[in-house]
Amino acid sequence: MTVAGLIKSSLVDFPGQVSCVLFLPRCNLDCFYCHNRFLLEEVPPAINPLEIEAFLTKRAGLLDGVVITGGEPLLQPDLEDFIRFIKSFGYKVKLDTNGTLPQRLKPIVEKQLCDYYAVDYKAPKARYPEICGKGADGDAVLKTIQLLQESGADFEVRTTVIPQLSLSDLVQMSEELPLLPRYVLNRYRPPERYPEAEINRIMQRPYTQAELETFVQELKRLQPNIVS
Repeated sequence: MTVAGLIKSSLVDFPGQVSCVLFLPRCNLDCFYCHNRFLLEEVPPAINPLEIEAFLTKRAGLLDGVVITGGEPLLQPDLEDFIRFIKSFGYKVKLDTNGTLPQRLKPIVEKQLCDYYAVDYKAPKARYPEICGKGADGDAVLKTIQLLQESGADFEVRTTVIPQLSLSDLVQMSEELPLLPRYVLNRYRPPERYPEAEINRIMQRPYTQAELETFVQELKRLQPNIVS
């Protein structure tokens, strides 16, 4: 497995767990506001697998869990084996996914390989190609969320509230989604790296935290378990 990045300790990426974060390369979306654009490079960086194994060995008993993120981890053909490898050290595993590959996620969910999942729902489904690149499929994300809902797995759905999303967009998204166990609105921060052609979209004024809190209160009637 190629690991392209590592955060050695995090208190915020895995609810209730002290974790590290492993970044896997490649993605099937092209979100203009992506913060991990280095993972989309033709030849992404790679950490020596022996270094990853040594790190996991050393931190066993100190960290509770490992977050696998990307990119899109489900593009990796050996993801199941990698999850089992991590769990052999005694870690809990959280998997982050953009949700567009429900058929690849299904066997992982059925085998109960992960302890927690996070799915990004980035826009109203009809706006996915505009926000996430040509061919992006919002319906596939809804299928992933339905899969997790029906499985009984622990999961959350997240939306980064980019300036291009209005309150009416968020209302529409909340209506498209099933009643969620946890729905997180994240504040948008402009990325350091982005395509030059996207500068106008990137530099639009972000919503303030106070504005996000107002959105949360407006959306609670549709998604009672929403937070920001």
